Amino acid sequence: MPRIASARPAAEPSSPEQHDRRRRILRAATRIGSEKALERVQMHEVAKGAGVAIGTLYRYFPSKTHLFTAVMADQVDRFQENVRPAGADVTPEDAVGGLLVRASRELLSRPMLANAMLQSTNAATVATAADAVRIDTTFREIVLVALGIEQATVQDVTLVRLLMQCWYGVLQSSLNGRASMADLDNDIRLACRLLLAPRSNAPS
Repeated sequence: MPRIASARPAAEPSSPEQHDRRRRILRAATRIGSEKALERVQMHEVAKGAGVAIGTLYRYFPSKTHLFTAVMADQVDRFQENVRPAGADVTPEDAVGGLLVRASRELLSRPMLANAMLQSTNAATVATAADAVRIDTTFREIVLVALGIEQATVQDVTLVRLLMQCWYGVLQSSLNGRASMADLDNDIRLACRLLLAPRSNAPS
């Protein structure tokens, strides 16, 4: 499992040039992480691929944990772009299930990158990897929008957190070869039906 090499938080870009450098780093990490297992990814290789100095890379991403947690955060952001409340032809929990199945298939299309992202996200701490919080927040927003919940209760937030933990577990089982894609689809859809049934806007 990757370790966080520095206790300091990552620097946040402020200027357009800094944002561009950060995006280039994430693109390089995505490409290299798709081709190599996490333990074989070298930070100097990512810096070279992004066209930045190694010091610049470490300023934004003090470790591979920070780096691939940020890659995961960007992936989750993309999933959010087209999320809409469930239509009349599908239940809200099935809408969430379908959304997570599609996201899972996209992530697992690059298994080495998916494994790097999951390992890093699971190792990340709130104190040093702000992108871990961003992942949790964005995931919660995605599910609540799909469920049609505008004012989430404490229980709603708890249910979504449990669903996210379950989703990570299902993805890891698939990556480990312990679950087929059919199992993954069925497990995710069932988890959504069971865990989201007591949500605040469920039919009484």
